[in-house]
Amino acid sequence: MKKSFKLLVVAAGLMAVSASASAFSTAPCKACHAIDRDVVGPAWKRIAEKYGSAEALAKDFKSGFKVEDRKIASTEPKFKKQAALMTGQFNHLIKGHEDEAAKALFAAVKAGKM
Repeated sequence: MKKSFKLLVVAAGLMAVSASASAFSTAPCKACHAIDRDVVGPAWKRIAEKYGSAEALAKDFKSGFKVEDRKIASTEPKFKKQAALMTGQFNHLIKGHEDEAAKALFAAVKAGKM
C-alpha cells in the first residue's frame, strides 16, 4: 500500500511539473518590456490598450506578427527600429504559443506585474 501511495504522489508531481511547464512564462519579456513604462519595447499597458483584448493580440501573433500590422511598432519610429529584435524573440518564444502569450500579457497588465 505504501509503495502504491508513493507512486501516486510521484505521478501527481510529474503531472504538475509538466502542466506548469506548458504555461507561457513572461520572464524573458522583462528584458525589453515593463508593465507601465516604455523600455526597449513599448509598455505592456500601452499594448493592451491598443489591442483591447488577448484575442485581438493573439490574432496579430497568428497572422505572422508583421511589423506593418503591429499597432505600436508600425506607427512609432523608436519601436519600428526595434521590430527585427522582437521578430526574433517572437519566433523563439511566442510562435506556437500565440494564445497563451497574449493571455499572459493581458493577465500581467491586470495584475500590474510580470
